[in-house]
Amino acid sequence: MKREVNIEHKIIGYGHPTYIIAEIGANHNGDISIAKKLIDKAAAACVDAVKFQTYKAEKLYSRRAPKFSKDDMKPFDLIKANELPREWHNELARYATQKKLHFLSSPFDYEAVDQLDDVGVPAFKVASFELTDLELLRYIAKKKKPVILSVGMATLGEIEEALTVIRSERNDDIVLLHCTSLYPSPIDVVNLNAIQTLQVAYKIPIGFSDHTLGIHIPIAAVAKGAAVIEKHFTLDRHMKGPDHLFAVEPEELKQMVRNIRDVEKALGTGIKERSPQEQEMYEKGRRSIIAAQDIKKGTKLTRDILLVKRPGYGIKPKYIDVIIGRKANKDIKKDQWITWDDI
Repeated sequence: MKREVNIEHKIIGYGHPTYIIAEIGANHNGDISIAKKLIDKAAAACVDAVKFQTYKAEKLYSRRAPKFSKDDMKPFDLIKANELPREWHNELARYATQKKLHFLSSPFDYEAVDQLDDVGVPAFKVASFELTDLELLRYIAKKKKPVILSVGMATLGEIEEALTVIRSERNDDIVLLHCTSLYPSPIDVVNLNAIQTLQVAYKIPIGFSDHTLGIHIPIAAVAKGAAVIEKHFTLDRHMKGPDHLFAVEPEELKQMVRNIRDVEKALGTGIKERSPQEQEMYEKGRRSIIAAQDIKKGTKLTRDILLVKRPGYGIKPKYIDVIIGRKANKDIKKDQWITWDDI
């Protein structure tokens, strides 16, 4: 089991920068210029990767599949209307690379796996719905590239089955993404604590694929230990299409990335110690033992002639009982802190 996964020179795992995926999905609306503009905006937001989805309605849904309650169209028709033209792969991959982004796309059939492998994707991102298609997972694993597997709706048993299949092909470069498969996801079903459950259970990098509204939940996921964040992204939530409504817009994506980087810095090492930057506060803000009045040389120190207040240049307050009864070896002015050299 690998605690770190290398995706084209970006290390995913504890202590490394969060790998941030801008999920474009179907938000290109069938227009390659929109797809490229989304890549531009993702690059401006400083994410690590852009991701599309490669599917064909004929290979994904039965024409007889009923509508989802939230949709006006049957799944087959909805998917057909939002397919990514596969001839775009090379052009989009080149464009993303020019922008210093990883190009990813989730494959939903065997042909898509081969085509994306030929394009040179650095990893395969597998959607939650495909987790139980063990033969497709096996086919992906054989490509010997890292697998980022969303586990929305999955039980630990189903996740274990998927991991077993991937590892049976001698592919141990696996990242799991905790996920709630609702679009958008209500806050009360997100269950961010499952990130830590997965970390304990599998001891591999765990991330979070987010479908909530806004940017605060994925930021919280990073604080919970998510090594990857995947967030749906659009130019405008008012555009027509199934995924625009719950996606973030460019400025929100930029803010999310900034906030995640801030959280990473704030998490620190976990060692409880004083930072070098706190030294002035430590010296001037802490308390020490101070003369309550002028104290002549040779005076025996009693509690009533001593105070405890700031700054902390003198003897620490915890030693007040130790110095009571000792004598001043020089004159000490009122309101002067007392050091060990003074007694």
